[in-house]
Formats: sequence, structure tokens, C-alpha cells
Amino acid sequence: QVQLVESGGGLVQPGGSLRLSCAPSGSTDSTYAMGWFRQAPGKEREFVAYVNHSGGSVSYANFVKGRFTISRGNGKNTVYLQLNNLNPEDTAVYYCAAGPVTGVIANGYPYWGQGTQVTVSS
Repeated sequence: QVQLVESGGGLVQPGGSLRLSCAPSGSTDSTYAMGWFRQAPGKEREFVAYVNHSGGSVSYANFVKGRFTISRGNGKNTVYLQLNNLNPEDTAVYYCAAGPVTGVIANGYPYWGQGTQVTVSS
């Protein structure tokens, strides 16, 4: 069982930036594909970005439009999501996920964090 912990969320003004972090709470034997998803109030959880095991392959949702960057950290199964040029529509709880393969479907990731709130408001 892998437990993930996210951090870095908060309140930011439109056009601002945040850097989300995700790391396992304990040691892990395997290296996983990592993804970020988000869920706004009243909406379904949606894919944001993923990175493969080596960090050499990434993918983003269409709404990202070059504003976000996913990257792996030096620690095993550590991942970051740099959020730039945020707008109010980006307000959501952002979740980190880990799994055996990359994908855009939430069900494909067996391990999840508790989420970190991102609020974009003036």
C-alpha cells in the first residue's frame, strides 16, 4: 500500500502561481507512474497531467494550455505540479495519484493522496 501526501495548495490571485508537491509517506519498493487530477465542487474528478516512471514522457489535459508543468523529483515517487497563470476556473482540490501505468482515467491509479485545495480568487 502506498500512501501519498500532497502539499503546496493555497489561495492565489488570478494570474498567480503555485507549486504542488506529492511524496509517499513511507518507503516504496516500486517506481510508479504518477498523475495529477482535480475535482471542483459539484464536478467529477478530472485528469490534469501524468508523468511516466522515468520522467521522460508527460501528458496534459487540453485545458492546461501550457500553463502547468509536471515533473518527477529526486525521491522515489515524488512528483511536482507547477501551476502558472492560474484563473478562477482552476479552483479545485488537486489530487496526486500513483499506478503501474500512465493514463488519463482515475480508476487506473490505485494509490491516491488526500488532496490539496487550490483557490484562485481576487
